[in-house]
Amino acid sequence: VSQVANLTLVSSACDMVSTAYASTKESHPYIRSVCDAAEKGVKSVTEATASCVQPALTTLEPHVAAASEYASKGLDKLGEKLPLLQKPVEQIISDTKEFVSSRVADAKDAVSS
Repeated sequence: VSQVANLTLVSSACDMVSTAYASTKESHPYIRSVCDAAEKGVKSVTEATASCVQPALTTLEPHVAAASEYASKGLDKLGEKLPLLQKPVEQIISDTKEFVSSRVADAKDAVSS
């Protein structure tokens, strides 16, 4: 999970969502109260679940470690094949706009000819 979270694409997307969430909470008092209640609920459920799941995790720890290692190797290979994962969202959006704009300009030139 931490390896996925550290991918540039994922971390920049999370940053964008976090910023939008915080901005929305700040500018809309009614939404803020709903979000605060939801956050408290999620925190309570997470704490309750963690205490129930901990004994099972202790038992399954060797299997979880093996699965984690396998997943890590798979993510490394995926990162090699998809360099897009190493770019921030803003750059991907900018590159896409540039690409589309270029293709539209090419199409206009072709039609004009």
